[in-house]
Amino acid sequence: MNRRDDFSRLELSFPNCLNNYRFFRSRLKPSTKLLILVKANAYGHGAVEFASMMQQAGADYLAVALPVEGVELRQAGISLPILVLTSGTDFFEEILSYHLEPGIPNLFTLQAFVRVLQDRGIHDYPIHLKLDTGMHRLGFMSDELEELSEYLQDCPYVKVKSVYSHLSVADEPEPGNDEYSLGQIKLFIENAGKIGDAIGYKPMWHMLNTAGIERFPEYQFDMVRLGIGIYGIDPVEGSCMGKSLKPVASLKAKILQIKTLSPSDGTIGYGGHGKVLKEGIRIATIPVGYADGIDRHLGRGKASFSLNGHRVPTIGNICMDMCMLDVTGIQAEVGDTVTIFGKDPTVCELAGILDTIPYEILTSVPRRIERMIIRTE
Repeated sequence: MNRRDDFSRLELSFPNCLNNYRFFRSRLKPSTKLLILVKANAYGHGAVEFASMMQQAGADYLAVALPVEGVELRQAGISLPILVLTSGTDFFEEILSYHLEPGIPNLFTLQAFVRVLQDRGIHDYPIHLKLDTGMHRLGFMSDELEELSEYLQDCPYVKVKSVYSHLSVADEPEPGNDEYSLGQIKLFIENAGKIGDAIGYKPMWHMLNTAGIERFPEYQFDMVRLGIGIYGIDPVEGSCMGKSLKPVASLKAKILQIKTLSPSDGTIGYGGHGKVLKEGIRIATIPVGYADGIDRHLGRGKASFSLNGHRVPTIGNICMDMCMLDVTGIQAEVGDTVTIFGKDPTVCELAGILDTIPYEILTSVPRRIERMIIRTE
């Protein structure tokens, strides 16, 4: 039986991954820890594969969004500390069983977790406190800190491993945004300090994301959280950072069939939107479609992919599992490899066509696409 990667695959370049890791490591003080975000299947790259590369590279921490993501990494043998950013209240047993570290955004969640720790007789379990400094998504507000501090002073069941917050506009250096970010940082310093004073020790502090590492390096604190940048994407348009980063993922597929068509043969694909306007049009079909993250809005010639050193446009509508390309005048054979995104075209180019962000395209690549780590240049 044929494997899916005989037809399509997402290649992960370990050399490019190391390049990006070393670039960001070079921007940090030697004492600053580096946490890598591998949530959402490592931004679509493959959580287990990417976490293993980060563990090999020397990362200090990993972070996931949900407990189930952390469980998957532990079952695959990943031993790095794992912060669960959205721990909820329903999966505390799994968090404890797999030695995951929950992010705690409110007193309700903290009290629920402590009750589980009490029942199991566990003391000093590592937790991470999320502060809301302006994102207004999750986290303790300033007026909630007094009650939080009083609770922690009398609670032997948890140990605050870190206090953290999140910059909401650091990737958009527009008028007023930098002032907002600096205001967030100022509030974080004030509130994180209050927590440390109340509990009698200083947990790690972390606030900078990828954009923050580049734009506010003086606020590295004890650790930074590296997300989209480790995957080779610069979140700050026009930043010098982009010149140093290399894309880790390349989505590729092999040609299944080539047809030579004439106007009399009719149209191509669903809805008849692929028009054959002249004799001898050559159409190649590849086994990836909108179920594989190839957005339908990339069809009808709006995007072109790479084949044997040439760009070949889509023709007709993108199907669920396949799409068609116009390879007229291009040397192409069944089995040749088409690059949907990678070095050329970049995922940023496709995002521009779709008026979206690279994150959305990357995380749309489903698990049925095989992830393959490429360890050579």
